[in-house]
Amino acid sequence: MGKILITGATGHLGKATIDFLLKRGIILDEISALVRDAGKAKDLKGKGINLIIGDYSDYNSLVEAFTGVEKLFFISSNDVLNRTLHHENVIKAALQADVKHIIYTGVLSNVPIEKSAIAPVTEAHKKTEEQLVASGLSYTLLRNNLYMDLVPQFIGEKVLDTEMVFFPAGNGKVAFVLRSEIAEAAANLLSTQGHEGKTYNITNVEAYSYQQLADYISEITGKNIKYVSPDPEEFSEVLKNAGAPANMIGAFTAFALAQAQDEFNVTGNDFVGLLGREPKNLKEYLTEIYANK
Repeated sequence: MGKILITGATGHLGKATIDFLLKRGIILDEISALVRDAGKAKDLKGKGINLIIGDYSDYNSLVEAFTGVEKLFFISSNDVLNRTLHHENVIKAALQADVKHIIYTGVLSNVPIEKSAIAPVTEAHKKTEEQLVASGLSYTLLRNNLYMDLVPQFIGEKVLDTEMVFFPAGNGKVAFVLRSEIAEAAANLLSTQGHEGKTYNITNVEAYSYQQLADYISEITGKNIKYVSPDPEEFSEVLKNAGAPANMIGAFTAFALAQAQDEFNVTGNDFVGLLGREPKNLKEYLTEIYANK
């Protein structure tokens, strides 16, 4: 194994990927974490992980950080407005630093960009994939479906009190995936060979509607949970009246509309292959969240 660098290492996916690499027996000397602020990565430092300071907006810092790296786990920028520029910096810096292989975390979508309800998101990821492929760098593309972890946020913390799933996803279905299992699959990929030039759809084997989701919560809790899919305008107004910030309202509404038009209704077995088992299904996840509430 050569040196592995995890970007976005203080985020949920980055931290979990490092943990799974350690569980797989990868020694500490082979793992480094790219962080913007070492003060926010004390837990990683406490595990013995080598911290490298770098920022997607600072090209020179990336070149220095990437020097000597064999495998780069490139977690996409969370800065939506500057994502394309950030990703260009990463790819160019990886070329200059002679990184041997990049694993990139993109997004899985079932519709053309021009029809997407989250077009700025899908377009940025598509551009990054195209630039990475054209760069000549050795690469692997992970196209992640929607995080299962977002479900409690989408449906709200008072779902059991109101006995209602209030979310404008219509009859759309989503093959949700658990973030921790994405991290596990990424660690498996980073610690094995034979993934060069491949694209993996990181998605579940079954897709679920929000009506099914409401039915599962009803079964788990014994409550009669109804599913209501309001007009997007009504949904936005409810969030506004609840004090939600404008950027959150916009994001939740856009992702709801994307789900309503089946943008994430993509199933497959690539994830099964990387995990070595079927991923956790929605009912199992909801049981963990709501069984004792």
